[in-house]
Amino acid sequence: MIEKIEITQRFNFKRLNRHYECFTIDLVNRNAYYKISERGSGDKYVKENPLCNDAWVDILVDLRKKMTSEIHHLNDSQIDRFRHDFEQLELFRDFESEEFSYFEKIELVYSCNVIIYSMDNYEEYSFKNNYPDGWIRFGEILMDLFNFDVLHLNYQRQLATPLYYDIREDGVYMGDRLDIKSIEFGHYQTYPYELPNPRLIVDFEKSTINGYIEKELTMQDRELILGLLERYHVYKWIFDEYHNKSNARDPDDLEGYDWYLEIVFENDVIWHIFGYNDYPDTYVHLAREIMDVTGMDLLEVNTIADGDVELFEKYGGLKLAD
Repeated sequence: MIEKIEITQRFNFKRLNRHYECFTIDLVNRNAYYKISERGSGDKYVKENPLCNDAWVDILVDLRKKMTSEIHHLNDSQIDRFRHDFEQLELFRDFESEEFSYFEKIELVYSCNVIIYSMDNYEEYSFKNNYPDGWIRFGEILMDLFNFDVLHLNYQRQLATPLYYDIREDGVYMGDRLDIKSIEFGHYQTYPYELPNPRLIVDFEKSTINGYIEKELTMQDRELILGLLERYHVYKWIFDEYHNKSNARDPDDLEGYDWYLEIVFENDVIWHIFGYNDYPDTYVHLAREIMDVTGMDLLEVNTIADGDVELFEKYGGLKLAD
């Protein structure tokens, strides 16, 4: 019989702008509460370059506002109904868990860890992209029990993950392919410490490129950028299948460079990934073509050690040859 469930959720936006929370449902003591809250920057967030798309700010601020010390009390009827509904759901039946840690070389916009305690054992499940089939229904069960959106399903609709979206090599789909509003890329050294100001911002609505390159965005530019994203499978960088290099070997220089890439689609749907001195498998291939096109090392491939570059060539080449 289930005695307790801990649901730990992590939201990552730009560096220093992240949110951790753990909601505990204690059926033995008939209550529920937040066990942990912020890690890192607390209630503050970094106000970055005003050219950045700031769709993430309202999400982050609201997530933090909802963290309270309130204890939610449950009666026997509620507990019995929850146990019945949860058991009927079979949330993690045939589910393959992903790795979850509080420090990862490549981090995504959302990840979750669920621990289920019973009378004689416990089970732990983690995921970033392979959501359990019943995750939305589980959120509805919790909404009915506590009268608030414990799993943040409302904001999950604003995150480009496989929960609501189909993510392919040529884009992000919700029925039709979503149009891109903006692309932002930042790359910065970790020592001496440097704030993550963006190096390149492409605004498809204003038809501008800002940062290391300042120009109007032409139709030729649009086709080139969209072609590069598709050719190097950038939309799929959030999947573990593109993290073979980072799983195979740590970078030579641990005090190296951090980076982030954010794509904002129509309706402010956010696709976001960032890394600690490591990159997805096809990053170097993309960086080299951008260097050929612009004459500038915009993705800073020159900061990557030769041994790491060889591995990127190997694993990235395998992905591009598929």
